[in-house]
Amino acid sequence: MGYGGNVGKYQLGRTIGEGTFAKVKLGLDSQTGQSVAIKIIDKRMVVHNKLMDQVKAEITTMKLLRHPNIVRIYEVIATKTKIFMIMEYVSGGQLSDKMSYTKRLSEAEARRYFQQLIDAVEYCHGRGVFHRDLKPENLLLDSQGNLKVSDFGLSTARKPRDLLSTACGSPTYVAPEVIANRSYYGSPVDVWSCGVILFELLAGFLPFDDRNLLNLYRKISRADYTFPLWFNPSQKKLISRILDPLPRTRMTIAEILEDEWFQIDYKPSTGFDNDDCLSLDDVNAAFGSIRESTDEMEKPKSPNFINAFQLIAMSNDLDLSGLFEEQIDRKRTRLGSEHSIQETIEKIKAAAKDARLSVERMNNSKVKLQEITKLRRCQSLAVSAEVIEVTPSHCVVEISKSAGELRLYKEFCRSLSNVLTERSSSSSMVETPPEEGKVEKEEDPQPEL
Repeated sequence: MGYGGNVGKYQLGRTIGEGTFAKVKLGLDSQTGQSVAIKIIDKRMVVHNKLMDQVKAEITTMKLLRHPNIVRIYEVIATKTKIFMIMEYVSGGQLSDKMSYTKRLSEAEARRYFQQLIDAVEYCHGRGVFHRDLKPENLLLDSQGNLKVSDFGLSTARKPRDLLSTACGSPTYVAPEVIANRSYYGSPVDVWSCGVILFELLAGFLPFDDRNLLNLYRKISRADYTFPLWFNPSQKKLISRILDPLPRTRMTIAEILEDEWFQIDYKPSTGFDNDDCLSLDDVNAAFGSIRESTDEMEKPKSPNFINAFQLIAMSNDLDLSGLFEEQIDRKRTRLGSEHSIQETIEKIKAAAKDARLSVERMNNSKVKLQEITKLRRCQSLAVSAEVIEVTPSHCVVEISKSAGELRLYKEFCRSLSNVLTERSSSSSMVETPPEEGKVEKEEDPQPEL
């Protein structure tokens, strides 16, 4: 492979991953010939989005964790504009990729991955680190088929009995107590996610899955799932104890380690590095020169974005009164949309055109609609529609009537409901992925001396 540009003693190669604020490139240690992964973080983007503390916490956490089943950070290098995380290169890709083409794994293979996952999680918990986003996408496989836990962006370091309150994680893997809008302990939350992963490895599908978020969270909160016919009693017993909706009676890591099924062919992880040799000098140096300037801050993220957990917190006991289903009353209507926020706005415009309503865009998420032809004043219809983004592909549309007949208002709402259920065929609304093999031109990443 070709290399271009250097970061210290490391040569930069092709891009192997990309996110909102960072990209990951394959690198080569010019002194040892060892392949590494180099995560390049844009300082300006992180500072502007006020995520510097979170990024520093993630890097610090990963730097301090030295375990065979956790992706390792070797060192951190910084320039004026970039932070370079030199990490262990894990060549086998994500466990989720393997699952996509093998569907379900053999019992022996699933058990081996689960054993390595539990070993890594026990190590983290022993050091007060709770991952809170365990899922196959964050589990990598090396060339020997060993599992490596990655992505500690949502992790937190606390004492074992400290309560946490931040609702985070991935919906299908998250524990019931996280979505119940109350405080929780970190260890049982990670254990629950491990149980969901084990079920998925053995079954080839998730225990909790539903396109309707309300239904999904109801299933999770009740531990409402069904074992496939091929699950044996030992597997069922273990998973049933892990997927206990009550965290106080849920199986613990210590109990999992003693489980009969888990113990089969179990080889505890070995090869820990000496914690006494750990140093955060490079991390502190990388972040020490950063000064957040309010003059350079971008506008804060629109308040019209909410994540799935904030959505659940809007109501008590998961009763969202049909948030993702049609709900029409005399003055306010709430509809679900399985489209991006921009696609949803376009569909509102299309429905308005059919109803002979003029459209006035108020801001990025709100539009005002007014009847064009006013035969009689009492018949004129005036409504506003606000789009709330739940996920990149799910929105909630709230329609408010300020004037007009209820009949006309209901007709428009029904029309919009029909439009929102249609899948878009316009490619102009879909973000086109970059061409395969096309490399974005970048500035020379050579660190300043």
